[in-house]
Amino acid sequence: MPEYLAPGVYVEETSFRAKSIEGVGTSTTAFAGPTRKGPVAGAEALPEILTSYADFERIYGGYADLQLTVASAADARPINYLAHAVRAYFNEGGSRLYVARVYLANGGAAGTASSADLRVGAGLPAEDDNNRIRFVARFPGRCGNGAVPTNEQPNLRGIQTREIVAPAPQRVLDSAPVGSIVRTGAGPVNYLFKREAGWFAMADNGSIAADAAPAAAAALANASLITLAVITTDADGGSLAIDDLGLDRTHPRFVGTVMLPMPNRRADQIENLYALRIGSAVNARQLLDALFPDAQNPAPTRLAGRRGSFGLSGGDDGAMPTDAAYGPALAALAKIDDIAIVAAPGSSAFVARDAIRNALIAHAEGRRMYRIAVLDTDSGLNAGAARDARSTIDSKYAALYYPWVVIANPNARPGRDDIPREIALPPSGFLCGIYARNDIERGVHKAPANEVVRGALRFEREVSFGEQEMLNPLGVNCLRFFPGRGYRVWGARTASSDPEWKYVNIRRYFNYLEASIDRSTQWAVFEPNGERLWANIRETIASFLYNEWRNGALLGSKAEDAYFVRCDRSTMTQNDLDNGRLVCLIGVAALKPAEFVIFRIGQKTADSRD
Repeated sequence: MPEYLAPGVYVEETSFRAKSIEGVGTSTTAFAGPTRKGPVAGAEALPEILTSYADFERIYGGYADLQLTVASAADARPINYLAHAVRAYFNEGGSRLYVARVYLANGGAAGTASSADLRVGAGLPAEDDNNRIRFVARFPGRCGNGAVPTNEQPNLRGIQTREIVAPAPQRVLDSAPVGSIVRTGAGPVNYLFKREAGWFAMADNGSIAADAAPAAAAALANASLITLAVITTDADGGSLAIDDLGLDRTHPRFVGTVMLPMPNRRADQIENLYALRIGSAVNARQLLDALFPDAQNPAPTRLAGRRGSFGLSGGDDGAMPTDAAYGPALAALAKIDDIAIVAAPGSSAFVARDAIRNALIAHAEGRRMYRIAVLDTDSGLNAGAARDARSTIDSKYAALYYPWVVIANPNARPGRDDIPREIALPPSGFLCGIYARNDIERGVHKAPANEVVRGALRFEREVSFGEQEMLNPLGVNCLRFFPGRGYRVWGARTASSDPEWKYVNIRRYFNYLEASIDRSTQWAVFEPNGERLWANIRETIASFLYNEWRNGALLGSKAEDAYFVRCDRSTMTQNDLDNGRLVCLIGVAALKPAEFVIFRIGQKTADSRD
C-alpha cells in the first residue's frame, strides 16, 4: 500500500480487469544441419533468424553440393540438403526460420578453414606469429577457398566526395586522420606518414624517427593519399567490399581492426567470411609491401593505384555428421523460446541417421520446449521399409513423413549432362513450410494435411491406396498424387502409440495452449496464494479459452461444453498451499480432424414416408 504522510489529494492508477493471455506464435521453425559456410552453432554462435532464402544464402551459402568426408563411396551424399530444405520452406509459405550449422571436423576439434599467407618483404625478420600476415576464412568449409583482391586507392577516394578538385588535395591531406599514408613523386616510391604533429618521412623499413623533421611543402604538393580497398569473394561467388581502410594501427579504420577474426558488430560476425591476421611486429610499410608485391606492380605512379590478389585454400566441408555433432546445434536451438517446429533435413541420408533422429526427438520432448519434430524416412524406401523405420520410434512430439520429394535441380546447367536435371529431397523442409502456411491461413488447430506440396515435380515413389492403408494406422504420413488435385500431404498423425495424442494438430494445438498460458501467467509467481489470485487466474484463462472457442478451435455448441477452468480449494490441498503451490485444472475439447469421411447411402422407395 502507498504511504500517505502529508495532507493532499492523491491520484492512483489501478486495474479492474484480469490480465490477458497472448497466443504464442506456432509457425517459427528451426533447421539443423551442415551448410557451405557460416558460424557453427554452439555456445558462442547462436542460430540466426532468416526471413527469406536470400538471408540464408548471404550467411550460410548457397545450395552447391557439399564434399563431406565419408567412410566409403557408398555413403557419399554430396547434396546440400539443408540449403534445398530452406528454399522449399520459404516456397511452401514459411516466413521465420532459425538455422543452426552442424560441422564435424576431420581429425580436429576446430575444423579446417581456408587461409592465404602473404609474401613478406626483405624488411621482415624470420616469419613467426609476430611477423606473419595472413588472410583467413572465419568459418570452416570449402566455400572459404575463394580470393581476396586488394586495391590501392590513391588521391581523394574514400576521404571526401569525388567532386573535390584542386586545390582541394591540400585540404584533404590536412583533414586526413592520424595513421594515414601518402605516396610522393612519380619516380621511386617514397611515403610519408601522418602523426599528430603533421606529415613525416617514412623509411624503407617503415620506421619513423622520433625527431624527424616534418615533410616539406614541396613533397606534399605532389602527394597522393593512399587508402586500401578489399573485395572478398568466396568459392560460391558471394562478395563483400570494404574500403577506406588504413594500413597503420593508429588509423581509425585500420584494416586489422575492421577485418578482425571476431568483429564487434553482430552483422559482421555472421556475414564477414574473411579476416586479416597481422602480427604485432608488422608495421604499415611492411604491410603495404606484402599487400602489393612489386612483382605484380613494377611501376606504381601517383595516379595509378596498385593491385594485389590472394587465393585462399585448405578449407574443407568436414566429415559426415554424427549425433554428437548435432548436439551443440540442438543445444543452441534450445535457448530460443519462439521455435515451435524443428527438423534436421538430410540427416536421414547420413550413417548416424537413427541416433540423429533420436536426438531430435529428445530435443522436442525437452521440458517446456513446446515443439514438434518433423522427421524424414530415408531415400529409396518401399512401403515395408517405411513401416520398419516407423517401428523404431514412439513419440507424441514427432511426425514421420514418406516418401521423398522430387524437384528440378537448381544446380543443373545447359550442356552439363553430368549434373542431374532432377533431385530427390527429404520431405521435412516442405512439410515445415506447409505447417507454417496452414497456421497462417487456417490456424494451428487445423490438421496440416490435404495441403498441396507446391514445389513437387513428383514423389520419389507412388504410394498406392493399399500401401497407405498399411502405413497410416502406424503413424507414417504419406505424400500422394491425386489426378486433378495434384501432389498433396495425405496424413496427419504423430509417431505415437498413445491414442490420445494420435493427431499432429492436437499435439501442436496443446503446445500452443501450454506455451501461451505458461508465458503469459508468469506475473502470478510470488503473488499471495489466496482467493483473489485464484479468481484472477480463472478469469484470465477462461477469457483466453473463450476466444479460442469463438474462433472455432474448440468443440461444443456452448462455451461450457468447450472448456472448463478450476482453481480453488477443490484443486489444492493444504499441503499444496503450505508448500507454495497453486494448482489450476484446465480441460479443453479439442477438435479432431475428419480423417475418415463416411457417407451412408440406402435405397428409398418413391412412396416411402420415412
